[in-house]
Amino acid sequence: MTAEAVFTVDGTTIRIRVFVQPRSSRPGVAGVHGDALKVRVAAPPEDGRANDEVCRLLARALRVHRRAVVVSAGHTSRAKTGEVGCPDAATASARAALLVGLAGG
Repeated sequence: MTAEAVFTVDGTTIRIRVFVQPRSSRPGVAGVHGDALKVRVAAPPEDGRANDEVCRLLARALRVHRRAVVVSAGHTSRAKTGEVGCPDAATASARAALLVGLAGG
């Protein structure tokens, strides 16, 4: 699976398929898992804590503000869809290029 298959860019929004591994001893982006970006988080999957950590980790990795990243689907699943809001299409393209690097493509 290519890195570009992990995300789509629609104008100023980037949609990222994410596979989450909660309660990890090594938090961070761990490459690609199937058709999703594998993200390890230390937080347990309780009360949305893992979702919050996924958003913080993606925001830091993509160099955007935490409020720009939301989990839009899969709130109670390990397979999630995250959305990153960007101010313009050029910024979205630049952040997408960072995603390619994170996914190892």
